[in-house]
Amino acid sequence: MKKTGILICLIVAVLAIAANDMDSSATNMSSLTSDSIKEKEQQISQAQKEKESMKNSLSDLQKIKKELETQKKNLKNYVAQLDQNLEQIEQNVAELKVKIQNKEQEIAQSEAELEAALNREENQKESMINRIRLMYEQKDSYMTDMLLKSESFGDFLNKADYMERIVTYDKQQWNDFQENRHLVELCKEQLELEKQLLDQAKINVEIEQENLEKLIEQKHEDLLAYENDISNKANIIKEYEEEIKAQEEEIKALEQAIAEEKKKLLAESMLKYDGGKFKFPLASFTRVSSEYGDRIHPILNVPQFHNGVDFASPKGTAIYAAYDGKVVAATYSSTMGNYVMIDHGDGLYTIYMHASKLYVKKDAIVVRGETIAAVGSTGRSTANHLHFSVRLNGEYVSPWNYISK
Repeated sequence: MKKTGILICLIVAVLAIAANDMDSSATNMSSLTSDSIKEKEQQISQAQKEKESMKNSLSDLQKIKKELETQKKNLKNYVAQLDQNLEQIEQNVAELKVKIQNKEQEIAQSEAELEAALNREENQKESMINRIRLMYEQKDSYMTDMLLKSESFGDFLNKADYMERIVTYDKQQWNDFQENRHLVELCKEQLELEKQLLDQAKINVEIEQENLEKLIEQKHEDLLAYENDISNKANIIKEYEEEIKAQEEEIKALEQAIAEEKKKLLAESMLKYDGGKFKFPLASFTRVSSEYGDRIHPILNVPQFHNGVDFASPKGTAIYAAYDGKVVAATYSSTMGNYVMIDHGDGLYTIYMHASKLYVKKDAIVVRGETIAAVGSTGRSTANHLHFSVRLNGEYVSPWNYISK
C-alpha cells in the first residue's frame, strides 16, 4: 500500500511538471501570436499609407507643360528646365521599379507567413478535436477516479491543482486558436494590400513612362518648330554661333583649369597618350546622322562647322570611354546636355554629349572601354544620339582619325 502511494505521488508529480510545461508552452505561443498580430497591424497601417501616397506621387504632366510655357521665350532656359523635368520623371520610374522588386519580395514573405499561420491553425484544430474526442469518450471519469483514489488531503489538492491547470491549458489553447485565426485574417488583408500596391506601382511606371515619352516628343517638336520658323532664322543663326562659341569657351576653360595639374601628371608619367587605337565609343548605333566638318545646316540652310560625329542610337545605349584617361568634366550644359570630357594626355581629349545618364564623376580615372554614360537627347537635341568630339592641342579634329566604324 505504501509503495502504491509513493507511485501515485510520483505520477502526480510528473503530471504536475507536464502541466507546468503546458502552461509555459501555451504562454509562449500566446505571446508570440500577440506580437505577430501587433506587427501585422502596423504593417497593414503602413501599407495603407503607402497606397495613399502612391496615388499622389505621379508627375503632373499638365502642370509641367504649363510651367514650361513660361520658359519658351528663352530657349536655353526652356531646354534646361525640360531636361530637369525629364530627369525627375526618370528618377521616379527608377524608384518605382525598385519598389516593384521590393514589393514582390514582401509578397513572397507574406505568402509564407500566411501559409505558416494556416498550418498552425490546422494543427490547433486537430489538437482540439482530439482533446474533445478524448474527453467525450472518457466523460471525465478519469478525473473523478483520480480524485476519489487520493490517499491524503494533500494528494487530493495536488490532483485538483493538476486538473485545474489542464482546464486552464484547454482554455488557453482555445484563446490561441482564436488569436491565430485573427492573425490569418490579418495576413490575408496585408497580402491583398501588398498585391494592390504592386499593381498600382506597375500602373504608375506605365503612366510615368508615357509622361516621359510625351515630354521628349514635346521637346523635339518645339525645337524643330523653333528652328523651322523663318522669322526666327536670323536669331537662330546668331544663337547657334553663340552656342558653339559658348561650348568652345567651356571646353577651353576646362583645358586651362587642368593645365597645371596636367603638367604634374605628365612629369610623373601618370597621364600620357601612348598612341593606341581608340575603342568605338558606342555599344551600337543605327547610322551616322551628322558627319564631322563643314556642312550646310539641314534646317537653316547656312554653312556650319560640325565639331564632331553624331551617331544615332537608341536611348540607354552604353557609351564607352574611347581610351584610358581622367574625367575632367561630367556635368550638364543647356546646349551639350549631359556630357563627359576625358583627358587622355598629350593635349588629347574626347567629349561625349547629349547623354541621358552619366555614370562617372569629375576626377575619375577611366580605362578604355569602360561604360561612362548612356545615350540620350538632353540639351539642344531633337533625337537620341551621341555627339562624339575629339580635341587635340586646343582644336577640334576628326574623330575618324582615331576610330573606325
